[in-house]
Amino acid sequence: MFGLNRNDTLLLIVVALLTMLAPFLLNPFPEGSSLAQFNGGYPDLMQRFVIFGIFAIGFNILFGLTGYLSFGHAAFLGVGSYAAIWMMKLLTMNVVPAIIISVIVAGLFSLVVGYICLRRSGIYFSILTLAFAQMSYALAYSVLTPITGGETGLQPKLSDPRILDAAIGSGVTPRANFFGIEMGTSWQWDWNGWVFTFNAGYYLAAVIMLVAFYLSIRIFRSPFGMMLRAIKTNQNRLNYTGVNSKPYTLAAFVISGMYAGLAGGLLVAMDTQVGPERMFWTASGEVVLMTILGGVGTLIGPVLGAGLIKYMENILSKINEGLLQKWFAFMPETAGDAVVTVLGLFTGKGWHLTLGLLFMIVVIFLPGGLVEGGKRLFGIGRRKKKAPPAASPPPTTTPAE
Repeated sequence: MFGLNRNDTLLLIVVALLTMLAPFLLNPFPEGSSLAQFNGGYPDLMQRFVIFGIFAIGFNILFGLTGYLSFGHAAFLGVGSYAAIWMMKLLTMNVVPAIIISVIVAGLFSLVVGYICLRRSGIYFSILTLAFAQMSYALAYSVLTPITGGETGLQPKLSDPRILDAAIGSGVTPRANFFGIEMGTSWQWDWNGWVFTFNAGYYLAAVIMLVAFYLSIRIFRSPFGMMLRAIKTNQNRLNYTGVNSKPYTLAAFVISGMYAGLAGGLLVAMDTQVGPERMFWTASGEVVLMTILGGVGTLIGPVLGAGLIKYMENILSKINEGLLQKWFAFMPETAGDAVVTVLGLFTGKGWHLTLGLLFMIVVIFLPGGLVEGGKRLFGIGRRKKKAPPAASPPPTTTPAE
C-alpha cells in the first residue's frame, strides 16, 4: 500500500488513527474533575504535537539515519518562520503560499550552511552548526531588525500590502486561513462531562505531518536511505570503496532543513507571530532531546519524543503549589506540606528538572528511547503468553556390540 511493506503500512495507519483521534485520546478526564489538569486535547497543544513532530522527523533523517548531530537546527525553523510571515504580509493570509515558501527558503539556506559545515564531521560539524544558528539568532535579534522586527518580532498588520487579498476593514485583525477557513476555527462537542475540541488548524497540520511521516518512511526504505545508513556505520570505509559520500550527506542535510522550515511555516500558520527566539540554541537542543527520548533512528520515535516534551512543557508547567495542596489536602498538614514542597520542585517552573531526570533514565536504561521501551514491554507480554516448550525425553544410548 502506497509503496510500503506490510509493517510500514500498519505503522502509518496507526499513526494516522492516533493523529485523527487525538481530540478524544488526549482528553481522558471529564471537565471539572481534579484530573482534568492532565487533559491535552486543546488546539494549541495538539498543534504543537504535530508541528514539532515534523521538526523531529526531519532532524532524525540527519542524526538518526546519517549520524550527523546538528546543534543548530533551529536556524532553519526560524528562517522558515520569517519566510512564511513575509509571505503573509506581502502576498496573502492563505497559509498555502506561506508554507511552500518556508520550505523553499529553508532548503536554500540549509544548502549553503550544509555545504560549509559538512566539510567537517563529528563534534566539529556540531559546533559549526551551532555557530551558524547563533549567528542567525544575532542577526535576527539586532542587525536585520528591518527584516525580522528585532526583539519584538513580526506579525501581520492592516497596513501590509497583501496584493492577493481583498481589503480588510479597519479594526479587523488579519487572520491566517486555508482558502477561507480560519486556522483558529474550532468546534466543540460536549458529551457527559467531556469536552472534545476539533480545530481546523490542527487537522491541517496533522495531515501535513502524516505526509511528512510517509515521506520519511520512503526515505528510510529507499536506496538513498541505505546509503545514509552506510555513511553512519563507517563513512571512511565507504569512501575507500570509491563512493563519494558528500552529495548524500548534503542531500540529507537539505532535506532535514526543509522539514524544519516546514515546521516553522506551520508555526506561523497557527500563530502569526514570529520572533528570533525560535533560532536560539535552546530550541536546537530541544529537538535533540525529542529525538533521543523517542528513539534515534526509528520512524515513530521522534514523533513520540516531541509529543512527550511538549506535553510536559504545557501540562507540568501549569501545576502550581495551590493545585498540589488541593490534591494532597487529605493528608495530615505536616506530611502534605512536605509532599507539596518536594513535588513543587518538579512541576511549575521546575518542570525542566523532571525532563532532565527522564532524559537521564532513558539514556541510561533505554538507549533506544520510548520505542525500545515499548518493544521491551511488548516482548515481555509475548513471552508471558507463550507456553514453555515441552521437555524432551532424555536421550537413550545403546551399548556397542
